[in-house]
Amino acid sequence: MKATEVPAIAGAYLFEPTPYTDERGFFCRTFDADVVRSVGLDPDAFVQDSLSRSVRGVLRGLHLRSGAGEAKLVRCSYGQIFDVVVDLRPDSPTYLGRAFFELSGETQATLYIPAGCAHGFQALTETADTSYRIDRPHDPAEDVTIAFDDPELAVPWPLPVTAMSERDRKAPTLAEILRQKES
Repeated sequence: MKATEVPAIAGAYLFEPTPYTDERGFFCRTFDADVVRSVGLDPDAFVQDSLSRSVRGVLRGLHLRSGAGEAKLVRCSYGQIFDVVVDLRPDSPTYLGRAFFELSGETQATLYIPAGCAHGFQALTETADTSYRIDRPHDPAEDVTIAFDDPELAVPWPLPVTAMSERDRKAPTLAEILRQKES
Protein backbone atom coordinates (compact mmCIF):
# COMPACT_ATOMS: atom_id res chain seq x y z
CA MET A 1 0.00 0.00 0.00
CA LYS A 2 1.26 3.43 -0.98
CA ALA A 3 0.37 6.75 0.68
CA THR A 4 0.43 9.94 -1.41
CA GLU A 5 -0.12 13.51 -0.16
CA VAL A 6 -2.95 15.46 -1.77
CA PRO A 7 -1.37 18.82 -2.76
CA ALA A 8 -4.65 20.80 -2.89
CA ILE A 9 -5.64 19.83 0.68
CA ALA A 10 -3.01 20.08 3.42
CA GLY A 11 -2.98 16.93 5.53
CA ALA A 12 -5.04 14.83 3.11
CA TYR A 13 -3.69 11.52 1.77
CA LEU A 14 -4.63 8.98 -0.86
CA PHE A 15 -3.88 5.38 0.15
CA GLU A 16 -3.54 3.07 -2.84
CA PRO A 17 -3.43 -0.68 -2.23
CA THR A 18 -1.60 -3.24 -4.30
CA PRO A 19 -4.20 -5.74 -5.50
CA TYR A 20 -3.24 -9.36 -6.12
CA THR A 21 -5.20 -10.60 -9.11
CA ASP A 22 -5.74 -14.14 -10.37
CA GLU A 23 -8.50 -16.20 -12.01
CA ARG A 24 -10.67 -15.83 -8.88
CA GLY A 25 -10.64 -12.02 -8.94
CA PHE A 26 -8.51 -9.91 -6.62
CA PHE A 27 -7.41 -9.52 -3.01
CA CYS A 28 -6.02 -6.36 -1.46
CA ARG A 29 -5.47 -4.79 1.93
CA THR A 30 -7.70 -1.73 2.28
CA PHE A 31 -6.36 -0.56 5.64
CA ASP A 32 -2.84 -0.91 7.05
CA ALA A 33 -2.12 0.64 10.45
CA ASP A 34 1.62 0.83 9.74
CA VAL A 35 1.09 2.77 6.51
CA VAL A 36 -1.40 5.10 8.20
CA ARG A 37 1.08 5.64 11.05
CA SER A 38 3.89 6.33 8.55
CA VAL A 39 2.18 9.59 7.47
CA GLY A 40 1.63 10.76 11.04
CA LEU A 41 -1.94 9.58 11.58
CA ASP A 42 -3.11 7.49 14.51
CA PRO A 43 -4.78 4.34 13.18
CA ASP A 44 -6.46 3.77 16.54
CA ALA A 45 -8.23 7.13 16.34
CA PHE A 46 -10.93 5.75 14.03
CA VAL A 47 -13.95 4.70 16.09
CA GLN A 48 -16.82 4.22 13.67
CA ASP A 49 -17.30 2.53 10.29
CA SER A 50 -20.27 3.34 8.04
CA LEU A 51 -21.43 2.34 4.56
CA SER A 52 -23.69 4.08 2.06
CA ARG A 53 -25.19 2.63 -1.12
CA SER A 54 -26.11 5.05 -3.90
CA VAL A 55 -27.39 4.71 -7.46
CA ARG A 56 -26.06 6.54 -10.51
CA GLY A 57 -26.43 10.32 -10.22
CA VAL A 58 -27.12 10.38 -6.47
CA LEU A 59 -25.26 13.23 -4.82
CA ARG A 60 -24.32 13.27 -1.13
CA GLY A 61 -22.81 16.42 0.31
CA LEU A 62 -21.15 18.72 0.81
CA HIS A 63 -20.93 17.72 4.50
CA LEU A 64 -18.70 18.55 7.43
CA ARG A 65 -18.89 18.66 11.21
CA SER A 66 -18.77 21.71 13.46
CA GLY A 67 -16.94 21.72 16.76
CA ALA A 68 -13.82 19.55 16.69
CA GLY A 69 -14.67 18.43 13.17
CA GLU A 70 -14.32 14.91 11.88
CA ALA A 71 -11.47 13.18 10.08
CA LYS A 72 -12.37 10.23 7.90
CA LEU A 73 -11.13 7.60 5.53
CA VAL A 74 -13.40 7.22 2.48
CA ARG A 75 -13.32 4.34 -0.01
CA CYS A 76 -15.62 3.25 -2.81
CA SER A 77 -15.81 -0.48 -2.17
CA TYR A 78 -18.09 -1.24 -5.15
CA GLY A 79 -18.84 0.80 -8.26
CA GLN A 80 -17.41 4.26 -8.84
CA ILE A 81 -17.85 7.73 -7.34
CA PHE A 82 -16.72 11.27 -8.07
CA ASP A 83 -15.37 12.39 -4.70
CA VAL A 84 -14.90 16.00 -3.59
CA VAL A 85 -12.95 17.55 -0.70
CA VAL A 86 -12.98 21.28 0.12
CA ASP A 87 -10.59 22.68 2.73
CA LEU A 88 -12.59 24.93 5.08
CA ARG A 89 -9.94 25.35 7.78
CA PRO A 90 -9.26 29.13 7.91
CA ASP A 91 -5.69 28.61 9.20
CA SER A 92 -4.81 26.01 6.58
CA PRO A 93 -2.30 26.87 3.83
CA THR A 94 -4.78 25.29 1.38
CA TYR A 95 -7.90 27.11 2.69
CA LEU A 96 -10.69 26.85 0.08
CA GLY A 97 -8.58 24.38 -1.90
CA ARG A 98 -10.59 21.72 -3.70
CA ALA A 99 -9.59 18.24 -4.74
CA PHE A 100 -11.51 15.80 -6.92
CA PHE A 101 -11.04 12.05 -7.18
CA GLU A 102 -12.62 9.11 -8.91
CA LEU A 103 -12.70 6.35 -6.33
CA SER A 104 -13.74 2.89 -7.42
CA GLY A 105 -14.15 -0.69 -6.37
CA GLU A 106 -11.56 -1.58 -9.00
CA THR A 107 -8.75 0.33 -7.29
CA GLN A 108 -9.99 0.24 -3.67
CA ALA A 109 -8.05 3.48 -3.02
CA THR A 110 -8.85 5.19 0.28
CA LEU A 111 -8.89 8.95 0.78
CA TYR A 112 -7.99 10.47 4.15
CA ILE A 113 -9.91 13.71 4.74
CA PRO A 114 -8.73 15.88 7.66
CA ALA A 115 -11.17 17.40 10.15
CA GLY A 116 -12.42 20.78 8.96
CA CYS A 117 -12.80 19.78 5.32
CA ALA A 118 -16.15 19.43 3.57
CA HIS A 119 -16.78 16.20 1.70
CA GLY A 120 -19.26 15.02 -0.88
CA PHE A 121 -19.58 12.59 -3.73
CA GLN A 122 -21.70 11.57 -6.68
CA ALA A 123 -22.34 7.97 -7.74
CA LEU A 124 -21.08 7.33 -11.27
CA THR A 125 -22.27 3.74 -11.59
CA GLU A 126 -25.66 2.07 -11.22
CA THR A 127 -24.62 0.95 -7.74
CA ALA A 128 -21.87 2.56 -5.69
CA ASP A 129 -21.03 1.47 -2.15
CA THR A 130 -18.98 3.98 -0.17
CA SER A 131 -17.26 3.06 3.10
CA TYR A 132 -16.34 5.59 5.78
CA ARG A 133 -14.02 5.13 8.76
CA ILE A 134 -14.60 8.08 11.09
CA ASP A 135 -12.59 9.35 14.06
CA ARG A 136 -15.54 10.47 16.25
CA PRO A 137 -19.00 9.10 17.00
CA HIS A 138 -21.64 10.86 14.90
CA ASP A 139 -23.53 13.72 16.56
CA PRO A 140 -26.32 15.03 14.29
CA ALA A 141 -26.30 18.36 16.18
CA GLU A 142 -22.85 19.07 14.64
CA ASP A 143 -23.84 18.33 11.03
CA VAL A 144 -23.17 21.16 8.57
CA THR A 145 -24.21 21.01 4.93
CA ILE A 146 -23.07 23.37 2.17
CA ALA A 147 -24.92 23.76 -1.12
CA PHE A 148 -23.57 21.27 -3.64
CA ASP A 149 -23.94 23.91 -6.36
CA ASP A 150 -22.33 26.78 -4.44
CA PRO A 151 -20.94 29.06 -7.20
CA GLU A 152 -17.94 30.05 -5.04
CA LEU A 153 -16.86 26.40 -4.81
CA ALA A 154 -17.85 25.58 -8.42
CA VAL A 155 -17.64 21.80 -8.07
CA PRO A 156 -17.73 20.23 -11.55
CA TRP A 157 -20.23 17.44 -10.78
CA PRO A 158 -20.00 15.06 -13.73
CA LEU A 159 -23.65 13.94 -13.99
CA PRO A 160 -27.08 15.47 -13.59
CA VAL A 161 -28.28 14.92 -10.02
CA THR A 162 -30.89 12.15 -9.87
CA ALA A 163 -31.52 12.25 -6.12
CA MET A 164 -30.28 13.90 -2.93
CA SER A 165 -31.55 14.34 0.60
CA GLU A 166 -33.86 17.20 1.48
CA ARG A 167 -31.14 18.58 3.76
CA ASP A 168 -28.64 18.64 0.87
CA ARG A 169 -31.18 20.17 -1.51
CA LYS A 170 -31.92 23.07 0.90
CA ALA A 171 -28.33 23.67 2.08
CA PRO A 172 -27.05 27.24 2.24
CA THR A 173 -23.96 28.46 0.40
CA LEU A 174 -20.63 28.69 2.19
CA ALA A 175 -20.94 32.50 2.26
CA GLU A 176 -24.33 32.21 3.98
CA ILE A 177 -22.93 29.79 6.57
CA LEU A 178 -19.98 32.10 7.30
CA ARG A 179 -22.32 35.10 7.66
CA GLN A 180 -24.47 33.14 10.14
CA LYS A 181 -21.35 32.17 12.08
CA GLU A 182 -20.27 35.84 12.36
CA SER A 183 -23.71 36.95 13.65
